[in-house]
Amino acid sequence: MTTQQASRTGASAQPSPTLVAGTGASAALLVVLFGSFMDLLDATIVTVAAPAIVRDLGASDAQIQWTIAAYVLALGAGLVTGGRLGDRYGRKRLFMTGLAGFMVTSALCALAADPGMLIGMRAAQGITAGVMVPQVFGIIRASFAPGERARAFGAYGAVQGLASVAGPLLGGLLVDADLFGLGWRTVFWINVPVSLLALVIGAKVLPESRSTSRGRLDLPGALLAASGILLLLLPIIQTDTWGWTWSSYVLLAAGLVVLSVFLVYERRLAARGREPVFDPALLRIRAFAGGLCVSTLFFGGIGAFFLTLSVYLQNGTGRTAWETGLVILPYAIGSITTSGLGVALAARAGRVLLISGAVTIAVSHLVLWRVVADGDAPGYWPLAMALLIGGLGLGLAAPILVNVVLAGIPGRDAGAAGGVLSTVNQIGGAVGIAVLGTVFFTTAAGTTDGPPALTDYGDALGIVLLVSAGLYVLTALMMLTLPKTAATTD
Repeated sequence: MTTQQASRTGASAQPSPTLVAGTGASAALLVVLFGSFMDLLDATIVTVAAPAIVRDLGASDAQIQWTIAAYVLALGAGLVTGGRLGDRYGRKRLFMTGLAGFMVTSALCALAADPGMLIGMRAAQGITAGVMVPQVFGIIRASFAPGERARAFGAYGAVQGLASVAGPLLGGLLVDADLFGLGWRTVFWINVPVSLLALVIGAKVLPESRSTSRGRLDLPGALLAASGILLLLLPIIQTDTWGWTWSSYVLLAAGLVVLSVFLVYERRLAARGREPVFDPALLRIRAFAGGLCVSTLFFGGIGAFFLTLSVYLQNGTGRTAWETGLVILPYAIGSITTSGLGVALAARAGRVLLISGAVTIAVSHLVLWRVVADGDAPGYWPLAMALLIGGLGLGLAAPILVNVVLAGIPGRDAGAAGGVLSTVNQIGGAVGIAVLGTVFFTTAAGTTDGPPALTDYGDALGIVLLVSAGLYVLTALMMLTLPKTAATTD
């Protein structure tokens, strides 16, 4: 279990000891793993379904970016607050509430009649995931004795790997199968029966736990942060529709003002002895400041990469959603292959692994750029080899990044820093989708008067690959400022 996983699931707070024995503990683990699986699945499955959503709902390029970015942005904004709600009111209660909300919002996504409704429901779905996901770690600790937790966290890690494989494959299968004529909507409908089953079992087997610390919630801070980031992303994603007008610059300026107000508010809250969503004092710690920049750049390229690749493969090369999932599969296999190695060696060579991973991803993007640069539809194996290389790099770096950053942070600040870093991972993904996605769609549409052709999509993806390769090289250089080894976890 890495600190990145832990902080995403509310690791900073200690649950009251409410251990569940034997079969009950296993059933509790199964329930929370269902919730984690669906969250991770929904972060990837929609990218494969994106072209089908565009065709069916008539969504614009900006709207399909929002469909993906709204989920990860809302999830990131809710992680820290969701974790503290669980500490205060009970992790079982909040997990079940979040899971029920996730089920309802998934159904509403499936019923979306237009792009606006889908985007709104995706944001709501992300909020419910932000309530559900932070409870997982505490529930596992409350269900298992210390000697048995390693097995439970190992199962959690395995589920993460399974979700990364299943996302593109399941998304492609469901879209192409067109069950009951529902098409892409089945990628959301599938959450409903799984959630319902988990709710029924969870009501019986999940233990209740809460923190002895009952600090007040920083809801104004969470809202200010989310609003500021939204104001910054809005004109970027809407570039193709709005262009760059005076209103775009006003929105950017408003976003910066709101984020400045957020920092002032959080500083005053911390000075009064309260628990802010983000303590600006953490920025004085070199490892944390560097880690914020590294996390934003590193995770900023991943979501945008899969969105643009999926559109290129389906709209450009004419592959089906299922064939697209098969092309992406080697990336997941590569990630699973090296993630165990990365976690095992992080305590001795964490920074070396991070740099190696970032450079490997940059190399994979350059290889993929050469594959798509000739203008023809590339075959399966050249694509698969380039993606396998990228997956190997991701597995080396992604699972240990937060852990390495936390090694340079005093223990009293580690919990707060871990939560913020995990939130930044999600926000970085949304920013990447906004910026690189806009570059892709604007480039593809700007080279032709009619619908983009294969060469247009290839040129657009090529630019994204070159830019992201450069960003990963920059990220590798910035990783030199991080601690040499990862922090240890129990």
